[in-house]
Amino acid sequence: MHKFTSLTAVAAPMDASNIDTDQIIPKQFLLAVDRKGFGKHLFHNWRYLDEAENMPNPDFILNKPCYQKAQFIVARHNFGNGSSREAAPWALLDFGIRAVIASSFADIFSNNSLGNGLLLVRLTEKEIDEIMQALKANPGMQISVDLENCSVTVGDKHYSFEMDPFRRHCILEGLDAISLTLEHEKAIAQYEAKRPNWIKKGIAL
Repeated sequence: MHKFTSLTAVAAPMDASNIDTDQIIPKQFLLAVDRKGFGKHLFHNWRYLDEAENMPNPDFILNKPCYQKAQFIVARHNFGNGSSREAAPWALLDFGIRAVIASSFADIFSNNSLGNGLLLVRLTEKEIDEIMQALKANPGMQISVDLENCSVTVGDKHYSFEMDPFRRHCILEGLDAISLTLEHEKAIAQYEAKRPNWIKKGIAL
C-alpha cells in the first residue's frame, strides 16, 4: 500500500454522522475481487441522480468543482458504520481520498481502512466543529495532515491526534499484512531450510 507521511490537500466537509458503508460503496457494485475500479462508484446514491451514473448530482459535495480533487474528508461521528465490506476503504482510496477526519469511526471499518493504508484521524467533536466551520467559510480550502508528528493544520490552527504505534508505523512505511510478512522472508527461508525433507514432501503433497 502507499506510504503516508504528510500531505497538504483539499478537504471536503461532509457534515453528517453515521455515514455507513452501504452509502460509501453500495452493495450492487461489490462484484470485483481486487481493489481497483471502486472509486467511480463511491457514494453512488449521493453522487448521481440516475442509476446509469451519467447525471451527477450538482448538490453533492464531491461533485462541486472545488472539491472534485479533494484528498481528505471531514465528517462527524461513527463514520463507516454498517456492514464489514472491505470495499469501502478501497473505494475511498481509489477515488483519491487519503485520509478521513472524524470524531469517531466504526471498529470494523477502522480495521479495514488502516490495513489498506487509509489514514483515519480522530479528533474531538469541538475540534471537528471548528474545522467544519473553517472549511465551509473557505470552499476548496487546503489543510495539512502530518502523520509523522500526528498533527492536522487548518489555517493557523493546529490539532494533535493519537494513533496506535503499530498502525502508524505500517502506514508511514506502506506495509500491509503481506509486506509485514515479507520483512521476515530471510528468517522464514532459514526456517524452511532446516525442516526435514519428509515434512516438506508431505506438505507438497
